Amino acid sequence: MAAPETQAPAAPASTPAPSTPAPSPRTRKGGAGHRLRVLRSERLTPHLLRVVFGGPALDGVADNGFTDKYVKLAFPRPGVEYPEPFDVPAIRESMPREAWPIVRTYTVRALDHAAGELAIDFVVHGDTGVAGPWALAAAPGDELTMMGPGGAYAPSPEADAHVLVGDEAALPAIAAALESVASGVPVHAFVQVDGPDDEIALATSEAVTLRWLHRDAGEDLVETVRGAEWPAGTVHAFVHGETGDVKALRSHLLEERGLDRAWLSISGYWRRGADEDTFQAEKKAAKG
Repeated sequence: MAAPETQAPAAPASTPAPSTPAPSPRTRKGGAGHRLRVLRSERLTPHLLRVVFGGPALDGVADNGFTDKYVKLAFPRPGVEYPEPFDVPAIRESMPREAWPIVRTYTVRALDHAAGELAIDFVVHGDTGVAGPWALAAAPGDELTMMGPGGAYAPSPEADAHVLVGDEAALPAIAAALESVASGVPVHAFVQVDGPDDEIALATSEAVTLRWLHRDAGEDLVETVRGAEWPAGTVHAFVHGETGDVKALRSHLLEERGLDRAWLSISGYWRRGADEDTFQAEKKAAKG
């Protein structure tokens, strides 16, 4: 799961700002999105389920080059009949709010146009939430509308080292980032999950220091990062996850580690005790 992040300001001349992939065509604002078809699903851990999508509409999904490619998934409300073609903006104009599809933000784990596949990893906790139960029930042939992708982060090849920090929500972006860093470049990755059964295989090497943190054992993400060894040179950091943790780490990285803001991709994906609708409304209200 992901959420749009604030673009970093330009870095001073002595510290080159990390380069980002050239922009590519995206779904037009207000467009109907891409109607994708479920090809298969795979249980990765007790709480992580991968759904692989395909279908003709995948040809229109641009690979923007970011490892944190976030998309909006539109889930139909049970019992509501929607006009065809399924067009979210048109539905919002013609139907009452209580009938609007439920929109959730997710990060694309992998996009392979050659294979005709797009993978999204869903965090699932039984029948809790909207996206998780949908993913658990998804069968080949089921369809779902996706809008996007957007994005703003990919590991800069200009950095001397990388730091990746997050939880299950950020795990797809962290996994993609690990796959994109050049061989031999130091990476320090910190990932918090419920327990050992929630760990997954990630691309690692001798240059990668990977630390799994388990909530069930009381291991704290913020305190672990604060006490960790910091790599030398220019560090490009990716810190995404629960809002409280992100806020604490923002202060630590900028004020205590002295990280330049231009080399920090940071965003709260979610907040404890709030669903995405509530969380996004709170963020909007906070911005005024």
